[in-house]
Parts: sequence; C-alpha cells; structure tokens
Amino acid sequence: MARKGFIHVPGGDVYFQSVGEGGVPLLCLHGGPGFTSHYLEPLTDLGERREVIFYDQLGCGRSQRPGDVALWTVARFVEELVTVREALDLPRVHLLGSSWGGMLAMQYVLDRRPELESLTLAGSPASMPRWSAECAQLLSLQSADDQETIRRHEASGTTDCPEYAAAILGFYREHLCRLTPWPDGLERSFADAGLDVYHHMNGPSEFSVTGTLARWDVTERLGEIDVPTLLIGGEHDECRPEHLRDMQRRIPRSRLEIVPDASHLCFAEKREHFMAVVNEFLAGADE
Repeated sequence: MARKGFIHVPGGDVYFQSVGEGGVPLLCLHGGPGFTSHYLEPLTDLGERREVIFYDQLGCGRSQRPGDVALWTVARFVEELVTVREALDLPRVHLLGSSWGGMLAMQYVLDRRPELESLTLAGSPASMPRWSAECAQLLSLQSADDQETIRRHEASGTTDCPEYAAAILGFYREHLCRLTPWPDGLERSFADAGLDVYHHMNGPSEFSVTGTLARWDVTERLGEIDVPTLLIGGEHDECRPEHLRDMQRRIPRSRLEIVPDASHLCFAEKREHFMAVVNEFLAGADE
C-alpha cells in the first residue's frame, strides 16, 4: 500500500510518500540541498518490485520551511534521515541518493554505521573541492559571453537576477539535464526549491560552491563504507566520470556504471538503462 504523510524531525515536519509494495524498501534522497523530490519521479519505475519512498528534506517542497539558518547543517540532515527511517519502520532498507542526497547518504553511513542492504550513489561526489574544480573546467567550455556574465554577477553578488539565470542555463542543459523540454518534475523542483537552504549550504549555482559545503570532503574515508554500493552517473555529468571512478576504487564492495550520452539526471534521460542497472543491483543485494 502506498503511504504518505508527515514526519516530525529535528526542526519541523517533513512530507513523505511512497509507491509500490513488497520486497525490501528503497528510500530515496533528493539533491540540492533544498531541491525537493519532484525531479526523482522517474524512480517510481522501481516500485514495480518494491516499495519506493521519497521525502522532501526540511526547508523545501511540501515540508516545513522554518527559515532558521542554524538548521542547515550536514549533521542535522543526517539526524533527519535517522528519524525518517525510524518513523517509517525500515529495519531493512536500500538507500539511494541523488547528488547531494548521495553525499548525505555517505555521511550517514560514515557517522552512524547503519545496517543497510545497499547504497546507490547517483551523480554524488565525495569531494566538493574537487567537484568545484571539475565544474570550473566544464564552465570554461561555455560561451565567452556566458562566462563573463556569470563572473560579473558572482563578483557583484547579483546572482538572483534574470541575466545570471539565463547565463547558467547553457551549463545546466549540457551537464544537469539534456532533455528538451525538461521533465515536469525537474521544473517543479526548481519552482518549489528551498533556495535559502541551497544558497547557505551550496551557493548561487551548481558550479559556484561558496556555502558551508565548500570544504566537504570524505574521500579519505570512502574505504570505511562497508555496504554493497553502486555508483552511477552520466557521461556528461557535472559529477565527472573520473570522480566516480576514483570513488569506486576506494569503496571496497562497489561497482560503477557510466551511462552513455547522459548527464546528472541520467535516470530521467536514459530511464530504461538506469532502471535496468539499479533493479539488477538491488536484486543482487536482496539475496
């Protein structure tokens, strides 16, 4: 039976919903921070074999928006995840994180050593300094006009203006989502995002990380992740394939899948490919 409702977590109430039933459940963590679970809609396909659960992290989407900057810490989001899992009664669970969601999942595994059936990291970096450097390389391939516009507005602190939004769109269409038009779920995630969370923890854009996550780096601890792990990302992902390959070499029980002709949202762009790989991985971890 599909479930939905609210869960009280440190700082407020978060909204959750599920699809499917049976099997070992899959709990999905969206990106951002502050980006909502709407864009993860393609992952409902995985509900053909098990319950798939989504929740909007505090501060975005259908969850409460407390507006207290002190709440926007990695440690509190880890505690939120712990609370959600306990409230949903998930003694056995697979965990899937997209982008920041995978960062949150890694921090959860490293800090809490939870029992998990598996971990799937979809376009999730282990190092934000490295992410920033690699995104800077990708940005250098954009038009000179767009680069100049981006630099000018970031220097003057006017990244909330339409000109800046238009300039970063070229990067997003190459490395965030290459579908035209963008899926409705992605548009809804942008419209319903918690930008105060995103700006405080990340920064003004995907490639300009100036927030509290700027120095987040668990590279040297990846060997401590002792759970079956799938790393999956797109050929043109802003989380570069080389980054994921290095992570795979460090995580003992891991495998890697690079999806051809896809970017950060490879689960939407190459939906059948992504679901086939993940379903096979989850089934193997179920055994």
